[in-house]
Amino acid sequence: MTQGCTSTTEASAPLISVVAPCYNAEKYLEAALASIFAQDYPNFEVIIVDDGSSDRSVEMLRALQSTYDFTLLTQANQGVSGALNTGLQHARGVYVSTPDLDDIMLPNSLSVRAAYLDAHPKVGCVGALIVYMDTEGRDTKVQQRTEIKTFDFAEILRDAVVVGAPGSLYRMEAMRAADFYDPAIKVQDFQMTLRIAAQGYEIHELPVCVTRYRRHPNNLSRKFKVLLEADLKAIAPYQQYPGYARGRSVLLHKALKYAVVADKAYAWDLLRSIPLRHYNKTTLKRIKRLMFHR
Repeated sequence: MTQGCTSTTEASAPLISVVAPCYNAEKYLEAALASIFAQDYPNFEVIIVDDGSSDRSVEMLRALQSTYDFTLLTQANQGVSGALNTGLQHARGVYVSTPDLDDIMLPNSLSVRAAYLDAHPKVGCVGALIVYMDTEGRDTKVQQRTEIKTFDFAEILRDAVVVGAPGSLYRMEAMRAADFYDPAIKVQDFQMTLRIAAQGYEIHELPVCVTRYRRHPNNLSRKFKVLLEADLKAIAPYQQYPGYARGRSVLLHKALKYAVVADKAYAWDLLRSIPLRHYNKTTLKRIKRLMFHR
């Protein structure tokens, strides 16, 4: 099924590298690894990069190597992008999955996305939907859609489209063309979506759930200032493109959703940096929330 095992089915299936960064994930490691190794896809390798965890993650991962066949790499903390780059240096796959080790992959997660990339050679990244769960693993929300979404670079930049890493399967040649991750950018999802699309690859998203995504206080998505800084760095190389200004405003509106509640002074600064021509219903909603929320 995985490393060191070969069959006729496996030989005909492109190798997938599952490259998972780990940082202080001891509470969820066993469940996450069990879900990875329960995949119905016949040919994958697993590479875990511990990014300077201060909890028992490394100790647990070493113990789990007696149960699961995976490569464990350790390094001083560099952030998720740096950890992924380290793992990718050792990856041999035709396709790459980068799950978080606090999430749960559904059994068909790799197979459904790999089949799509097999059939669509111009697609550099195929995403899919997720099921949200709380810290205790209880489902709270299920994404739903009936059609496949397709995006090109202009759309992704203009609308700041993020095809999230928990639902994404990447074509290795596309990641290589994008020069992998910029380690200075703390968030991996948006930058890789954008960098692959900038190389001329299509980005598609399937209307099927492949991952159970765990929401908890440590999610980077809750750290809106860090996220905004990373997103602005991700679009910075594309300032000469027509969609840049609108994409920047979309990112500012996204940060405002949290700032209007958590940091009103910062929220006013964000509002002042949005051009009036990009004000819309979302802007008015954010202003109302900012003025009347206590």
